[in-house]
Amino acid sequence: MRNFNRPLLVTLIILILGGFFIFTSASLGLLAREDASVVPNLIYQLTAALLGTAFLIGASKLNYHLWQKYSIFIFVLALLLTASVFIPGFGIEHGGARRWIPIGPLSFQPAEFLKLGFVLYFAACAAKGMERPLGSGPSLIALLALAGVVLLFQPNTSILVIMSLAGLAMFFVSGAKKRHLAILCCIGLLGFLLLAYERPYIKDRILTFWKFEESNLLDEGYQIDQSLIAIGSGGFMGRGFGQSIQKFGYLPEPIGDSIFAVAAEEFGFIGSALIVIVLTVFAVIGLRIASHATDAYGRLVVIGIVILITSQSLLNIAAMTGLAPLSGIPIVFMSKGGTALVFALLEVGIMLNVSKYQKLT
Repeated sequence: MRNFNRPLLVTLIILILGGFFIFTSASLGLLAREDASVVPNLIYQLTAALLGTAFLIGASKLNYHLWQKYSIFIFVLALLLTASVFIPGFGIEHGGARRWIPIGPLSFQPAEFLKLGFVLYFAACAAKGMERPLGSGPSLIALLALAGVVLLFQPNTSILVIMSLAGLAMFFVSGAKKRHLAILCCIGLLGFLLLAYERPYIKDRILTFWKFEESNLLDEGYQIDQSLIAIGSGGFMGRGFGQSIQKFGYLPEPIGDSIFAVAAEEFGFIGSALIVIVLTVFAVIGLRIASHATDAYGRLVVIGIVILITSQSLLNIAAMTGLAPLSGIPIVFMSKGGTALVFALLEVGIMLNVSKYQKLT
């Protein structure tokens, strides 16, 4: 046993402080809206950060093998909580989606819990069958199918995509052959195409990405157009902290999935590159922890968590820069989302605990 990984902790602190710094500036854009205010959002995000820090400290001290022991119960509980949003009078509906459970003046998004529950349980299934890695393939499909039924009815396609990426990464690391991974990818792609056929808004986002120059910039192409204007306006050095123009009534959700565009406008190419670099460093440190883990479960859990956090953030950046279709996925540690922040910190706490038991070589 050794001390926890300090580079990971330092990188996390940079992400949290930098994210709150950018969130504070982006929140000023709410002043342009009559029904929005800045202070409650800042208090909400700060409260989530403090609660998440408490979870991080607790998880860093809790032996990660306990998560393996109770992973089935955690996954089932997360699945039931995620499904409970459909109970009349219990779940909250916003923007045509039912994804939240009210807790006093706050709300809880159980799908974030489901992401972690999926990683913990699938890692346990895959670690148990390491001698026959193909056997974890049906487990992956079954778990994603269970979660998918609930998430697609909310609807919450983006979280299902993130979970699928984490599952494929863990399946590959568990020893699966490339052809088996290719088969699963083909199944996933076919499922996504069928979903796009059934859900017109998904198809519209794909078509807008594919033929952006032909899209209506006042309708389906509006968000990406305003995002590109913000990013381009930032230039090399940016306008400066708090000086974004696009956040005042132009960018949809300036503290949500458009927050990277605000950061790029205020801090330019340098600031944007630093965000990507810090996220990359986080991923590299996480992969190194996984490679030095003393057992398969620790390795797979860390891989899954790293993919959950970094793929979500990088997909958001890709969408805001026109390199991927819009998905509504926020950036972890930066965008508004108390539940997402709390569970991200809990997940990093698990990574820190795994690092305490890693090999000394």
